Amino acid sequence: MSQSTPAASPPAPTPLERDLPHALYPLTAAPPPATPMLTSDRRAQVVVVGGGYTGLSTALHLAERGVDVVLLEAHEPGWGAAGRNGGQVNAGLKHEPIAVERALGPVYGPRLVGLASQAPQYLFDLVARHGIRCEAERGGTLRAAYHDSHVAALRESQRQWHDRGVQLTMLDAAAVAAATGTDRYVAALHDARGGAVNPLAFARGLAAVALRHGASIHGETRALRLERRGANWAVSTPRGTVLADRVVLATDGYSDDLWPGLRTSIVPVFSSIVATEPLPPAIARAVMPTRAVLYEVGAITAYYRRDAAGRLLMGGRGAQHAASSLREYRHLFRYAERLWPGLANVTWTHWWNGQFALTPDFYPRLHAPAPGVFIALGYSGRGVALATALGRELAAAADGTSLNDLPIPATLLQAIAFHRFWRVGVTAQVLLGRVRDRLGV
Repeated sequence: MSQSTPAASPPAPTPLERDLPHALYPLTAAPPPATPMLTSDRRAQVVVVGGGYTGLSTALHLAERGVDVVLLEAHEPGWGAAGRNGGQVNAGLKHEPIAVERALGPVYGPRLVGLASQAPQYLFDLVARHGIRCEAERGGTLRAAYHDSHVAALRESQRQWHDRGVQLTMLDAAAVAAATGTDRYVAALHDARGGAVNPLAFARGLAAVALRHGASIHGETRALRLERRGANWAVSTPRGTVLADRVVLATDGYSDDLWPGLRTSIVPVFSSIVATEPLPPAIARAVMPTRAVLYEVGAITAYYRRDAAGRLLMGGRGAQHAASSLREYRHLFRYAERLWPGLANVTWTHWWNGQFALTPDFYPRLHAPAPGVFIALGYSGRGVALATALGRELAAAADGTSLNDLPIPATLLQAIAFHRFWRVGVTAQVLLGRVRDRLGV
């Protein structure tokens, strides 16, 4: 009599799956690499805290330099904004090049403009060089205006980038309608530098490559305390301590009080995303047929793209708390149905949100608050490409490159006034921004 083989147990859910049961990316990304909890004391040259793009890129580039690096992540690589964002790979910053150069001066202004301009190319080169499977696409970015009053800003952006050797293409209303399948927009600026990735797959890919190059990565290992011990820094975790020469803090929108004043130097803003089932062919032909990614001009706007399976992912502002109920995302799929009425009969199968770090002036931050301590955060929604590129620069700094040679200035940590009221402030800004966007001002 034969015996049946017991069915294999399903894999345990990852920390991200436990936190976001309705999220899409855990289903479409490759399984995470093994990143076991730290269970003993360790010595390293550099310890990195945070397993998002900044931390993973820093760890990878340090490992490539032959530096003994340990990365500590409280959950799993990609658990934070890296595994929750819209997957848009955009060039540039919130501000136009001239504004950046005026704000940061003749040295750092052009450097940061150059880094932000080249960041998408750097990301896609990194993906190709290491064979990271993350649904990378180079369909470009559409920055779309639905008010005539916003067209002048698009033309000015085109002019400024042209003066710096970058050719952006202006699309009129008919051309935008052909590219998107909706007549919502009066104009758009197409930027061929941009594109898309599966963001969690990219984060997990960075982690896998860093491990192959010799980095040590420990998930489920929260950094509890950071203190000076002689000439070294000690990062204490629940079951072990890492003693290192230098420390990189890369916690962005999930920053806590590990370093005094870091949490209150940024505002952790929530962004929400919904995703459809793979679109039926007849509908798919009419929704973003060029496969570009799009974000709107305005104060409080939407951003969206199609993924490799033909789903539509629609993102924008939403509840300023961890939201699991579908009703808190209805404004997003209703807006999508306004753009493409054919979506009314399509099922929205996934929804999730997460935090990113917003700075008061929308510039990213680099801090060096003590010898051997480096902090980078605050990408204000531009972190997929920019954080990846900045990780290379952080690795150089942690390996001895002078801060004066980096493309971003090191600044002092500054607390945001009335930080404890950030949820009220963000909610008020969202409401005000929506009014301004309706009026086109």
